[in-house]
Amino acid sequence: MTTRLRGKWALGIAPRNLTWVIGDRLAICERPGGCGTNHRRVRRQEEIIWLRENHFTCVVSVLAAPHNLHNYDEMGVQCLHRPVIGVEENDEPLVQLYTDLREMLRAGSRILVHADEVGDELIGVVGGYIRWEGLVEDPVETIMIAERIGGRQLDPASRELILRVHELR
Repeated sequence: MTTRLRGKWALGIAPRNLTWVIGDRLAICERPGGCGTNHRRVRRQEEIIWLRENHFTCVVSVLAAPHNLHNYDEMGVQCLHRPVIGVEENDEPLVQLYTDLREMLRAGSRILVHADEVGDELIGVVGGYIRWEGLVEDPVETIMIAERIGGRQLDPASRELILRVHELR
């Protein structure tokens, strides 16, 4: 059942660290509601309302555990669980994630991808998608773009993912 609110909270609140990767089409953020001891159920609800009211077609969780995914359905927002962060072998799941993103973006969807935080792993995953999709061919340029998105230098593992992502095809 979809919850409708009135007044100032009717539009919800933007998720923390929301960053656009592909303008108005693909964004990343920290897990709605926060993570760990900072997680708040009410904040999660407010952020999901914001996603719904801002016409996000799908939320993609890349976390290993399926924390609170049922809340998206309850709020009328489609959600996919594509665990690539916190898993040992991530090549097959990465190909599945990248294929899903490609299909949804080509269909005109507005997508949010989240992990617990907007850290090197998440930025490396979306940087990998940029290269995998062929939006930027040069791996060094892709790393620079990913670092600009994240606002910092990426760790070696995230850089390595971007460098080798073309091998996943």
